[in-house]
Amino acid sequence: MLQAEQILQNRYQLKQQLGDNAGRQTWLSQDLEKSELVVVKLLVFGGNVQWDDLKLFEREADVLKQLDHPRIPKYRDYFSIDDRSLWFGLVQEYIAGKSLKELLVEGKKFTEAQVKQISIDILQILQYLHELNPPVLHRDIKPSNLIWKDGQVYLVDFGAVQDKAAAEGRTFTVVGTYGYAPMEQFGGRAVPASDLYALGATLIHLLTGISPADLPQDDMKIEFGDRTSANPNFVRWIESLVEPSLKKRVSSAKQALEKLKLSNRNPQPPPQKRRKAANQIAIIKQPHDSKIHLERSDELMLITLPALGFKFSFSMGNIIAMYIGIMIIFSLASVLSNNPTSKAYLFVLGMIAGAAVFAVNNFKITRIRFDRDELVLTREFQGFIYLKKTTGISEIQYCHAVGINQSISLREGNMSISIGQSNDREYLIGDSRFTEMEAAWLAQEINAWLRRE
Repeated sequence: MLQAEQILQNRYQLKQQLGDNAGRQTWLSQDLEKSELVVVKLLVFGGNVQWDDLKLFEREADVLKQLDHPRIPKYRDYFSIDDRSLWFGLVQEYIAGKSLKELLVEGKKFTEAQVKQISIDILQILQYLHELNPPVLHRDIKPSNLIWKDGQVYLVDFGAVQDKAAAEGRTFTVVGTYGYAPMEQFGGRAVPASDLYALGATLIHLLTGISPADLPQDDMKIEFGDRTSANPNFVRWIESLVEPSLKKRVSSAKQALEKLKLSNRNPQPPPQKRRKAANQIAIIKQPHDSKIHLERSDELMLITLPALGFKFSFSMGNIIAMYIGIMIIFSLASVLSNNPTSKAYLFVLGMIAGAAVFAVNNFKITRIRFDRDELVLTREFQGFIYLKKTTGISEIQYCHAVGINQSISLREGNMSISIGQSNDREYLIGDSRFTEMEAAWLAQEINAWLRRE
């Protein structure tokens, strides 16, 4: 039984036990030869510890020998002791700091700037590991394996590391921590993007103070946007790390760093400055004859498009109205061609049907509501909502004015607003009713509120 002050290998004096878990012990120890503190990890073979555990332990030692990065504890020694039971020891550099898990338990609140810096630090470590030949995968990134020291983060505990086997395509020991490890890792097929998922889940924990395992999920996606006030650009970037699908997830640490830099080019101002910033961006004024009503606050924007009235335009609704009327008239004309009275009734019926569609289209009210979570578009006629569409704010990729061919416009307005989504769908707002200045102003206002360039 190991105890404090005991000396192993005539060199390492155990000082304080740091961890004890299923046949493994971690001790803060004194290296008597070099007069420095080190970490000694010990594994006792037998009982709950089987060959797979020993293989991982030996692999950790082999990998650490090859690593040389300032944010990874350096390998010092590896030894075995046969004293009634078979002990194996791994000695590493000691990083005098606290794990992010310890800080979270103590109630520390990480600022967005701190979380971004942690992101950069870990991504730089992962880029180094993943670009080795063969790549080295950590496979267990989480707050307890990240040490915070003097504002810098170190990656520790390579007990789940995977190296050469990844390049050879063999089946691996399934490791990882629930809530932080992606599904493909539990299937025994970790890839570099698996470490990125674990990083993203860790950042979610730091931003929200809640373990990702305790957060709700929608279609296997961690839902956390409503638990943080972080810049939406940063939130969307983290979402790209924790995509359940490997095809949609950021594939490399280098790519993740580049995307993070891009997201920082248009930072979200603090809430108390949002309105001022939006006003500074808004260099196009609303035309004096525009009937669009816009209400905006720090957390909400509501746009109301009043009824068009009897003004005519080649909008989709009016084209449908004409099409219905014409089709009713001509499709039945042949049937009733020998009956003049029926022709008259048919003509009136077509006109009524077309007029009805025209009325709904021209006398509808359109409302577009933005908040920090979603966009809701509704259309109503005489108080009755006959269309409602919803999409998440994080899904919006662009907003700009679009026009139709000038030659077929029967009024001055021929512009709409296109709001595009990440799934390649778009909302077309305005039915080609806006003038160019109106459309430019409205697109500008939407983009300013969304903090887009």
